[in-house]
Amino acid sequence: MNRSMVSQNNPRRNFLTKLAGAVGVSLLALPKKMQAANHFLENSNSPAPDDWLSKLNGKHKMVFDVTQPHGIFPFAWPKVFLLTNQATGTPEKETNSVVVLRHNGVPYGMEDRLWAKYKFGEAFGIDDHRTGKPALRNPFWKPNAGEFKVPGIGAVPIGINELQDSGVIFCICDMALTVNAYGIASKMNLDGAEVKKDFVAGILPGVNLAPSGLWAIGRAQEKGCGYCFAS
Repeated sequence: MNRSMVSQNNPRRNFLTKLAGAVGVSLLALPKKMQAANHFLENSNSPAPDDWLSKLNGKHKMVFDVTQPHGIFPFAWPKVFLLTNQATGTPEKETNSVVVLRHNGVPYGMEDRLWAKYKFGEAFGIDDHRTGKPALRNPFWKPNAGEFKVPGIGAVPIGINELQDSGVIFCICDMALTVNAYGIASKMNLDGAEVKKDFVAGILPGVNLAPSGLWAIGRAQEKGCGYCFAS
């Protein structure tokens, strides 16, 4: 397995905290930021943030908490959960997996355009396993067939689109999107509100925007999901 695929470039990097400091967003001030961030809750044209919960009716259920870009693991674990349930008699359609992208895991929920424009690879410490350099694309969105391999297992289809085809549900944290958008905007001398709009517009198809990652994890557990820290 390529080392860049299973290791994190900056394992102790607290990017969210640095960004919050860059724009003067204290923990006490975040609730006011969220009043603007969660405008989608009042938009009748947007899906309700908890629509995906109705799909959690499988025999076995797990929520995967992705807080860091930890190689292939945020996407390998949901696949392992599906495969091992299949091996013990439970088909995919009777197994529910929820992947919650929050904190420094949020770039995985956004399209290639944003990775290139805002240099997510550099900002979040994510290398492209194809080049060994900071990623300018989302490595897990529509990868090539057989691109990811695990020793002893072989090729594993763990692209986000491939996992979605197997019924895996993805959620992305609006709180983290907001703080990261304003932090990156500050560093690039851009308008934070406009960058946030760009982030939301670039969320991958089928990825659910949740008020916060913690909110999504809590709702999933209320529906009977087990918990796995996936990074």
